[in-house]
Amino acid sequence: MLDARQTAKWTDDEPLECVSILPESPNVVTVCFQAPSGRPFEFLAGQFLTLELPLPGGTIHRTYTISSSPTRPKSLTITIKAQPGSIGTRWIIDNLRPGMKLRAKGPAGRFTSTHFPARKYLFISAGSGITPMMSMTTEIYDLGRHCDIVFVNCAQRPSEIIFKRRLEHMATRIEGLDLKWVVQQADIYQPWTGYKGRFNQLMLGLMAPDYLEREVFCCGPAGFMQSVSEALAGLGFDMAHYHQESFGAPEAGDLPAVESGTTEAATTDAAQLVFRDSGITHDCSAADTVLQAARAAGVAIPYGCSMGVCGSCRIRKVSGDVHMVHNGGISEDEVEEGYILACCSHPRGTVTLEA
Repeated sequence: MLDARQTAKWTDDEPLECVSILPESPNVVTVCFQAPSGRPFEFLAGQFLTLELPLPGGTIHRTYTISSSPTRPKSLTITIKAQPGSIGTRWIIDNLRPGMKLRAKGPAGRFTSTHFPARKYLFISAGSGITPMMSMTTEIYDLGRHCDIVFVNCAQRPSEIIFKRRLEHMATRIEGLDLKWVVQQADIYQPWTGYKGRFNQLMLGLMAPDYLEREVFCCGPAGFMQSVSEALAGLGFDMAHYHQESFGAPEAGDLPAVESGTTEAATTDAAQLVFRDSGITHDCSAADTVLQAARAAGVAIPYGCSMGVCGSCRIRKVSGDVHMVHNGGISEDEVEEGYILACCSHPRGTVTLEA
């Protein structure tokens, strides 16, 4: 007879326990989590988690893609790279140790091959943008079926290619995983015979001559993804088969102000937020986002990316109207239930919230 722990799935009402930390490359580590209760994880390859990090100056939230595969449900990993000036990721690398527990929200996200099944894939990534591609590729690998994946990753140097050895081992054990590495420069005293320079249309044609027939997933810095999408569009690719994801959490300072003319609600019309649970009423402008107004009122609403992608700032609206620029971080069902994304919703008149 199965124990309840073997049938119930992990939910974010339970903290994650760090069980190991593995160095991957300079300033990159893979953190492995398990549920203290032993419950297995359920998620889609390519989805992300939002971690609650207890920094000395106050709790912050950061969003990270899950790098492990749902076919390995007893543990969950994130693979993170500390960028110059990073706060959250730097704290994890410097302070998180096995045995410590963190609160988390999720999993969430729609950047997953599960939603876009195809016979042929083209995965293009740069730097730590490789993590969702690793999750999706590992899932396909674990299923043991024939695959057709052209896997492209760009890095500064060969030594900075995350998961290189693991992917090369997988490619020796499965048919149809074609790895392509692109670097800016070689490592000293290490000959490099692969692609060198910036990823471009010529490289794309050499790596995947049949790119027009493939479902394309792209992840990396914003400038990189823009260049990839422009290259594909310029070659006549059907962009309905192109998918990209990127989110950069604000590492310091306040949330960016809304520029005049950027949204329908960016006006100076008066508005008011009523935070029902906190008993606080705050006067604001329709140009403010709900998240900006909440922070000004001293009401703590968790947030991660501040761009409506991660869903961390999801909050239920009790009454009133808002203009939500988009609902990328929550589902249509959640919108029907009254949830909004605080970071990209602007109040119209008086709005009451569960907070």
